[in-house]
Amino acid sequence: MFAEGAKKLRIFAACRYNAVYFVAMRIIALLRENLSISISSIKATKLRTGLTVSIIALGIMALVGILTATEVISTSLTDEFTAMGVNSFAINRIRNVAQGKRSVRTRTHMHISQRQAAEFKERYTFAASVGISAYASGGATVKYKSAHTNPNISVYGIDEDYIMVSGDNISRGRNFTMRDVHEAANVCIIGEEVAKKLFGIRENPLGNTVSVGAARYQVVGVLEDKGSSFTSSSRKVYIPLNNLSINFPRQNLHCTITVLPHQAMLSAAAQAEAEGIFRQVRRLRSIDENDFRIETSDNMTQMLMENLGFVSLAASVIGFITLIGAAVGLMNIMLVSVAERTREIGTRKALGARSAYIKQQFLTEAILICLMGGALGVLLGILAGNMVAFVVGGRFVMPWGWMFAGLVISTIVGLVSGYLPAVKASRLDPIVALRYE
Repeated sequence: MFAEGAKKLRIFAACRYNAVYFVAMRIIALLRENLSISISSIKATKLRTGLTVSIIALGIMALVGILTATEVISTSLTDEFTAMGVNSFAINRIRNVAQGKRSVRTRTHMHISQRQAAEFKERYTFAASVGISAYASGGATVKYKSAHTNPNISVYGIDEDYIMVSGDNISRGRNFTMRDVHEAANVCIIGEEVAKKLFGIRENPLGNTVSVGAARYQVVGVLEDKGSSFTSSSRKVYIPLNNLSINFPRQNLHCTITVLPHQAMLSAAAQAEAEGIFRQVRRLRSIDENDFRIETSDNMTQMLMENLGFVSLAASVIGFITLIGAAVGLMNIMLVSVAERTREIGTRKALGARSAYIKQQFLTEAILICLMGGALGVLLGILAGNMVAFVVGGRFVMPWGWMFAGLVISTIVGLVSGYLPAVKASRLDPIVALRYE
């Protein structure tokens, strides 16, 4: 009796397996037939299909491309700020300040003077390194004999400790000495791009004299090249801080103070200590708010990421608007296709094709057209987005998530735009369809 039960069970399992196999093969055959008919229809209307694919590809490219570029930029910024030192922070100015509890007034000179920066550095005894820098120009031209750079060189005045706290490295030559800064020596440290532009790859820039603006400086160091990134020092020239006030005079010279704690765990304590001491340097009362701000690498990264978020949102809106237009265009093409193939539909229904099969055929055609546009758009978007990586010197990014999202969106667009034409085709009366034309 047990053997008979086992035999029945094997027969039932075999029948179930055969049924599943039959259904699977039926589905595969149906999909193959739908794909074959869809491809034939697409080949018959190449121009209309090409236009629709182009519109869909444009929308997906805008979406994937800008989002890929945003990811490239965010990755590059994160790497750069990490290289600068995540523990460092800067003391910088703010413009509008509320003073006291009852009145609000705005100071007209909110810059950090060189005297205040020097006083802070002298009074700050925390276990940290302090560097001072001041911006002179962002459009300077550097000359050496007959060679000259484009007018896009940034000039900064720095002290002898700034190189160490800024994350820059000197590849050739030396840093400024305390004597260079105090005596306002006419010496400079140039970026690698400036060195290549003026001296090429054969001549040694060290010891040669270059013109920065109207002043002449002897090159004592060359900065290490970090690529064409946002914090790159390749197009910079550093001169001693005291020399800046002589050769690049301005009424309100603003200094930035950069602090690098010696231990990462002391970063919060270092910031609190710096805030208290600089309040004393600025002669603030206890009821006054800070008329300066402390910027950390994380804060700068977060601020830039927020701005990039708005760019991503705008890109998404543009992409979706384009996709809506593509969906409307595809729906019109499918409706025209239904009208042109009315007799074909009637013939197939007369031969026994069910309405569900007709609907599946037109939906498959719409989805196939959208997937073609989506795949092309994803490819173009990745290439366009990673062109930003080439420009900023970042690494190549493969946005797997956005690639999958682009194809899913294309499929949804195909379903939405192809549903109405597919329903219309499936509801055609075979007798009326055969009499068409």
